[in-house]
Amino acid sequence: MAPDRPTLPPVRLRADAELARDALAAPLLTRAVRLARWAGPDTRVGAGGELVDEQLPAAAEVLGLADDEDGEAYASEAWRVAVDTGLVEVEDPAEEPEDGASGADEETGTARPGANLALLTGGSPHDVLSIWLDGLETVFADATAPYVDDLEALVGEDGTIDFEALDWDPEGEADFLEGVLGNLYLLTVSAGGPGEGPVPLPALAASMVVPDDMGEPTDDVLEQVSDAMMRLDEQFRILEPIGLVAYEPVDEALMVEAGAEGSASDVPFDEEDVSRYGMVRLTPLGLYGVRARMLEAGLVVPAVGELADKGAEVLLDGIAHYPEEAARAETTGWLAGREAPSAARELLDAARGTDPGAPLRRLHAQQALALVGPEAEPAVRDVLDDRELGGLARVWLAERGAADIPAPPETMIFWLAVDTIAAHLDADGDPEELQDLIEGLTAGHGGFFEAAWRVDHPATADVLEAMGRLHRDKPSAKEARKAAFKARSRA
Repeated sequence: MAPDRPTLPPVRLRADAELARDALAAPLLTRAVRLARWAGPDTRVGAGGELVDEQLPAAAEVLGLADDEDGEAYASEAWRVAVDTGLVEVEDPAEEPEDGASGADEETGTARPGANLALLTGGSPHDVLSIWLDGLETVFADATAPYVDDLEALVGEDGTIDFEALDWDPEGEADFLEGVLGNLYLLTVSAGGPGEGPVPLPALAASMVVPDDMGEPTDDVLEQVSDAMMRLDEQFRILEPIGLVAYEPVDEALMVEAGAEGSASDVPFDEEDVSRYGMVRLTPLGLYGVRARMLEAGLVVPAVGELADKGAEVLLDGIAHYPEEAARAETTGWLAGREAPSAARELLDAARGTDPGAPLRRLHAQQALALVGPEAEPAVRDVLDDRELGGLARVWLAERGAADIPAPPETMIFWLAVDTIAAHLDADGDPEELQDLIEGLTAGHGGFFEAAWRVDHPATADVLEAMGRLHRDKPSAKEARKAAFKARSRA
């Protein structure tokens, strides 16, 4: 059975060491580290591990933000990340000190540097990235939290928050932001997408709101897009300091215009300066972070390089539907760790089979062998008499100008033709290229269809039906359909 196609294109991630350096340079994690080093016996924290209000001015000063009107808020945010990532360890204020003495303040505890602080300087890149992902989890929660002026007013007698009074759906908010990041990830890694370039915020908001089959958006939908933009503007401002995104915020003048008009959707859209409406891109670290969250959610999220230590069959099945450039990069990495003769034998063995995925597997094996040097020739010559592999072996030898290539039997020629077309049909490539391939094969073999329907290949009938649909010469297309009927009758 052919392998399931990955729902997302493969991503090229930077090396862990480089990503770890990016994580350490993220402003929010840098602040969290500085506060963790500052924490000590005199650092007072509340029941939830948060810094008490009296400590915030000192924390802001440590961060060099004493003169910033938002300095204490930044300090509070960085402290929360430090606690959640284990850079700071908090002593529960309810616990008695080990010496039996009462604390200076019965309602507060103390804090000290945590074990994970040492990992940021002495640990592996994986350790650093693991800590950063914990910090991302905290920031993500902040980005999906509601803005509340008076939180105490919303706390019920049982100590829980009345979410209905907030008109806030925590799960819905998280799903929305996860969806946005997923779309941004897909735009970044897809062929023809912006790559590492920024995406306009209106386009990203529309991807979450406008139905795929909608033509001209209605006023109601445009209103929803505008609301989503304002929502995302706040969320990306929160996510940027952890290093997930690079964000150019919505122009403040637009906010004023929206307030004057009564709704953001009433403000005319300036196509010549779309950057005014916000521009965002995932950083290389952000690609890593979003992929990690997708993997944790159980999605199949391939990355170039992850098949390097796998067997040839896993490689060929894994790259079956990769874009050409990514497939070549993955294959090059796989070959780099192997001797040419043994790699060639492993690829040829993995290419055998009559399952639906086998033709495409053989096509990728042929493309992989094209990257192997002349040392592979003995392994290739060993399969010259193999019905499934003899054709591609002759192609490989001919492309290298090898001598003494035995002429293939006619049955092998037609078997290879059917197999090649079956592989390209499965690959979902350029239709025009496939048409050129089909017409080239039929033009080069007189009586092609009369011979092709007799080929003992599992895909013969399907291939002939496809040729009947795709061949631009009507008489040839008709011959292909007749041959397909014969093939099915024969089967």
